[in-house]
Amino acid sequence: MEVIKGIVDNIKPKLIIVIDSLASKSIERISSTVQLSDTGIVPGAGVGNARNEISQNTLGIPVIAIGVPMVVEAATIAADSIDVFIEKLQNEGESNDYLNKLKDEDKYGVIKEALIPKEFNLIVTPKEIDELIENMKDVIARGINFAL
Repeated sequence: MEVIKGIVDNIKPKLIIVIDSLASKSIERISSTVQLSDTGIVPGAGVGNARNEISQNTLGIPVIAIGVPMVVEAATIAADSIDVFIEKLQNEGESNDYLNKLKDEDKYGVIKEALIPKEFNLIVTPKEIDELIENMKDVIARGINFAL
C-alpha cells in the first residue's frame, strides 16, 4: 500500500488497476473465474492475513480490482471431497436419507474447526500453479488492453 500510495502521490494517475490472487471456497473456481470490482481490494483478507485496503477511500482515485482464485483452504478441499464421496455413495446406495442430511450440513465449518486448533488448515495451490498463472496473466493482460 505504501508503494502504491507513493506512486499515486508523485505520478497522480487517474485510475489504479490492481491484480491479486484470491482464496476460493470451491476447488472448481481455481483459475477459472475472474472477479472485477470497483471497490478496491484488501490483500491477504481471504487467507486471514489482511493488509491495508487499496481503494478509492485510501488512495483518493478510482481503483479497479481484478482477482483470480488461485488457492483454497485444506478445509475446502476436504469438504468438496466429502461431497464427491457422498454423491458416489448415493449413486450406489439404496437409502439416501442419511447421506442427503450429511450433504446439506455445513461440512466446511466443521472441518475448519477441527483443523484450526492443530494448525492443519493449510492454504493449498494446484501443482501446476506456474502454468495457471501464466495463462491467467495473458487473459487479464489482453482484457485490459482490449478495454483500454
